[in-house]
Formats: sequence, C-alpha cells, structure tokens
Amino acid sequence: MHDKRDESVGHLIEEFLTARATRKPSPHTLEAYRRDLRAVAALVGEDPTTPLPLDQVMISTLSPRVMRAAFARYAAPRAASSVHRAWSAWNSFFTFLVAEGVVAGNPMPAVGRPRAPLPQPKPLRGEDTPEELLASVAREDGRQRDPWSERDVAVLALALCAGLRLSELLALRVSSLSGRAGERRVDVVGKGGRPRVVPVEPELDRVVVAYLDSRARRFGSRSVRPDSPLLVDRRGEALRRGGLQYLVDSCYRRAGIGDRVPQGARLHALRHTFATRLAEDGASAAEIMRLLGHASLASSQTYIEVTAGQQRAAVRSNRTNRALAGLVPGVQAS
Repeated sequence: MHDKRDESVGHLIEEFLTARATRKPSPHTLEAYRRDLRAVAALVGEDPTTPLPLDQVMISTLSPRVMRAAFARYAAPRAASSVHRAWSAWNSFFTFLVAEGVVAGNPMPAVGRPRAPLPQPKPLRGEDTPEELLASVAREDGRQRDPWSERDVAVLALALCAGLRLSELLALRVSSLSGRAGERRVDVVGKGGRPRVVPVEPELDRVVVAYLDSRARRFGSRSVRPDSPLLVDRRGEALRRGGLQYLVDSCYRRAGIGDRVPQGARLHALRHTFATRLAEDGASAAEIMRLLGHASLASSQTYIEVTAGQQRAAVRSNRTNRALAGLVPGVQAS
C-alpha cells in the first residue's frame, strides 16, 4: 500500500474494515466503525475552503488542523461518549495507515477528545427478581407452542451466574464447559479475543447438564458433540443474536418483570446483576474484572461504587439513627 498516499479516504476506510474483519468483530462493531469514520470524513469534505464528496477526499489532506476542525463540527451536536468512540475509531484507522506505510504519522494525538464517562451498571431491579425470573421460566407454559424450559433456564443461568455477554454466549461450544466434578469451569472468549475462565458451581452445572440431556432427547446424541454450539434454537440450529435477544425478552414477559428491566439493557441486565451481586457479597474490583473480562479495572470499580452508595442509603434509612439526634449536643436529625 506504499503507493496509496493519494488514495481516497472512503476507499481506505473499506480497506481498514477488511483488515479489521480478520479479528472477527461483530457485524454491529464493524458497522459502528464505518459509520463513525465516514461521518467525520464527510465533515472534512464539507470544509468551506475545499468542499469535496467523500470519494474525492484524499488521505493526504487529513492534517492535524483539518482533523481538529472536523471533530469540532462533529462534537457540537453529540454526546461526549459518541465523540470519544469516533475518536477511538479514527485513532485505530490512522494506526493501521501508519503500519501500512500510507501516512507518515497519526494526527489524532493532536485532536482533543472528551473523557468518556463509564457506563453505570443496569442490573435487574428488585432484590428477588432474578430468583422470580428463573422460577417462572422453569415452569412449563402451556401458552408456548414448543416449550423448552431446560434451554431457557440454561441461557438465563449462564448470564446470571457466569456473567456472560451476548456474543460470548453465542460463541460457546459444548466443550466450553470442562473440568472434574467440583472443579467445573466455562472457557470464554471475550472482547478482543481475550480468553478467560469462569468457575461453574454445581447448581449451574446441573442446569446445563439437564439442558443438554433434553437436547439429546429432542435431536439425538449427535447434537451434543463437543464441537457443537452450546445454545441452539428449537430446530437444533445454532442460536443467532436476534434469536437470543428474543428468547430473553420472552422470558421477561412470561415472568411479568418487564418493568424491572432497565431500558436498553435486555440480556446485559443479567450480566450486570451478576456483577452487582458479586460486589454486594464483598468481591474486589480485581476479582470482578477477571470474572467479567473487563479490559480496565475502572469498569469493574463502578459496581463497587454503586453498591457502596446503596449500602449507605440503606444505613441512612435506619430509624435508630434519627433517635440519636438530641442525645449529643449539636447532633441534628438528617
């Protein structure tokens, strides 16, 4: 690519995305890269001094000054988190171009970026909601055309008791669960291909075994070979993203807890519930980081901070605290 210094930005974006695809990101991730890269590049083309269509914006024109101006226009109507994400996409794009010899340097360090706030945990609301959800889904529902409670409970349990992401659940194979009795574990491939191991307690192990037994009865023993997808639909085919989301949503509806699921969380609310309960039971941020596969300790620390705030609010609500007012001069009831 050494002869592509005057290649259009639009063409190089597609080359970058092709190279990125070898890392096996989700289609959603690739589309987010494309959208952020093209949006800022279009703003470069709208520069009043050199207005150009996207396919005529040359990579050689993207100086630090030009990129600062484009990002200033991009940032004006958008949230800090969106600007931060776009900055990261462009930083990765230029890093690729430097490695390929297309440009001499990366201008993005000269472009300011806002500090992206860490997303706040969104667990299921209600102290006993996870237990209600599991109990409801475990019961056969005569309204379903083809009920499969063993499979549905296994999906919920893997998210609630192992904290797996949607993409991680879909990537599991039957052989992903391994180890001797009492030392069972699930081998997970997380974001960025980072592997991790999550311990599997006997209760979760029994739920998964019951599901696999029911699957063998439905589709035959060949359906549960070690290299088979762990989670399948009612036809015995690998669950896909939309199917898994629909399954979890239907479980919420059957349990009647839709009003306790934070908006926009869906399956991720189960993972957040797992992490929040770890924090409530005294797990450290480092332990949560390892179990959830976070790249940053700061992401795990948010669960500790939220839990600490909840604990203080609970202590503050204790009526005995108010009885202390007046016992010591200068102490006022809050």
